[in-house]
Amino acid sequence: MHYKQKNNLKLFSLALFALFSAFFLSSCEEDVKAPVEITDADAVTEARAIYSSRHVTFSRPNGTYTSSQAASDFGNIGGWDNSAYISSENLRITLAANVIGTAGGMESRIDISDGTQYWVQYKIRFHSAFDWSKGGKAGFGLQVGNGVTGCRADDARAGLGGSFRTMWYNTGSRVFLQPYIYHAGMTGRCGDTFGASYPSSGSISRGTWYTIGYYFKANTGTSYNGTAELKVNGQVVLRRDNIRWSNSDSQRLVKGLYFSVFRGGSTSDWGSGSVGYIYFDDLEWVKM
Repeated sequence: MHYKQKNNLKLFSLALFALFSAFFLSSCEEDVKAPVEITDADAVTEARAIYSSRHVTFSRPNGTYTSSQAASDFGNIGGWDNSAYISSENLRITLAANVIGTAGGMESRIDISDGTQYWVQYKIRFHSAFDWSKGGKAGFGLQVGNGVTGCRADDARAGLGGSFRTMWYNTGSRVFLQPYIYHAGMTGRCGDTFGASYPSSGSISRGTWYTIGYYFKANTGTSYNGTAELKVNGQVVLRRDNIRWSNSDSQRLVKGLYFSVFRGGSTSDWGSGSVGYIYFDDLEWVKM
């Protein structure tokens, strides 16, 4: 065999040995190294917790509140926006200037155990310089069945589910919190408020904490015997025991929490020319 051929064979053998060694060592390392933490992008590969009760206090250092951190606190969550921020152990959501709808804030869903009765409570505070504009969605609420929102009243009347949330609303002379409900018995195009507001006269204030609480009970069959109760600071704002949430057994249960924080409405008069901040704390939910 010529020298050049032998040299090539030797080089080939060395390369083959190095390749085999690298493979063997990497295989061993894979067996002994610590598991890689699953990031939010990979979360679909691992089931997250689904809680029937939970208390989230946002007791974390100041900084970005990531989707992975939110999943650790809430459980199975979708649509979380990494613009969320922890400020002095409160959750702070930024509302963009000159943007209405979900693109200007946050819209997320937390998966919770299916239930016929739920109690939910959280605290909300508007920044001291917050521009009320015309109004918007004010935080946590309940997803019923498929969770109808977005002025899709026909879907609610068809029995596909509903939702139970809160808005802040500015009439020009007063600013208040009001219920915003989709249900199978609704007659309008968008969410029902039932004419209820907090306070019943006068306005809410910037820089003040308000505690919002919901009680939900599903209706049975096609009966109008479901319950929707909204409290603010312990005061009953709305209590209805004649709600038909859905005429479908599969769509009448609470299946998740909505976290809706944005300006709107859908028309430009709901918008604001300035950036706004809304703060949240002490979220609790209990399946009853």
